[in-house]
Amino acid sequence: MNAANTFPVARYRFEFKVRQTIRLPDYAGSMLRGAFGHALRQLACMTRQKECAGCPLLATCPYPAIFAPPPPPAHRLQKFSQIPAPYIIEPSDWGCRVLAAGETLIFHQVLIGRALQELPLILLTWRRALARGIGAGDGTADLVRVVHCSEHGDQEIHRPEVGTIATHDQGIALVGESDDSRTSTATLRFETPLRLQQNGRALPPDRLQARTLLMALARRANLLAEFYSPSALVDDFATLRAACTGIREEKNLRWLDWTRYSSRQQQKMSLGGVVGTWRLEGPLAPFAPLLQLGEWLHVGKETVFGLGRYTLTDGLPGDISTGPLKTCEHPCQLVEKQATIT
Repeated sequence: MNAANTFPVARYRFEFKVRQTIRLPDYAGSMLRGAFGHALRQLACMTRQKECAGCPLLATCPYPAIFAPPPPPAHRLQKFSQIPAPYIIEPSDWGCRVLAAGETLIFHQVLIGRALQELPLILLTWRRALARGIGAGDGTADLVRVVHCSEHGDQEIHRPEVGTIATHDQGIALVGESDDSRTSTATLRFETPLRLQQNGRALPPDRLQARTLLMALARRANLLAEFYSPSALVDDFATLRAACTGIREEKNLRWLDWTRYSSRQQQKMSLGGVVGTWRLEGPLAPFAPLLQLGEWLHVGKETVFGLGRYTLTDGLPGDISTGPLKTCEHPCQLVEKQATIT
């Protein structure tokens, strides 16, 4: 892997006070993404064309750059039909529920690369989306505050009545990748369905292998690094694949079904995947930065609305998963201000 010191990524917690009853489905990721995309297009689109393709402002407009980045016209290795978006929406815990007026709606969003530069626009987008209404009955809510959730703790960075964004780190320091061949362990606890596909179908627990997971992590992290950071992460995929042969695994995974309705395709879509724990053991040093990044970037299909999220519960070279789990529940106070939200 390349010796990158930091990766441009940050996680934010959004807290809204419900104004009109909000009805959340079993999993709100798709619903939140739809509301986010609609509001972002309303705010950012200057030409009001029905499709972004062919728009004279396509190269400079923040809407496609954030929500649906167009693929490059040419690439040294392959032709892309699409590239990963520089954001991930992380809804609250699984399970449908109703939030009455006065209650709090909480969700997270991970921003990567260029999307970090558009944070003021993204905050305004969420305020517009929740004011317009989401879910069955078009429930509404008002933004209370935004908290930056980092490896070092939480920091409140924005309140609407203040109108500015506090200065904060927008990157994580990657652990060092070494040639250490000592045995180490990592346990990944998947909190939302993991969809690793083969021939267009998500693999069930009994067909998942450590190699499939680790190489999926490598491909996703490398693509995001290539398009949204100064350089790619992985130089030699063949060496990484060979390193997978020494990894042992123990799985405690189950299948979780989830169906969502796609308004774009006008049909229901089955997006089930596996949840539970997956323990890896062996010479994991080459994969340490990838496993670290996976906690932020997720892995598998449909990551943009939060699928494939995991937390690490065992140590790895570089201590990337020691200490308490990241709950994002201990905010600091507002500090030095920078950008202003208008």
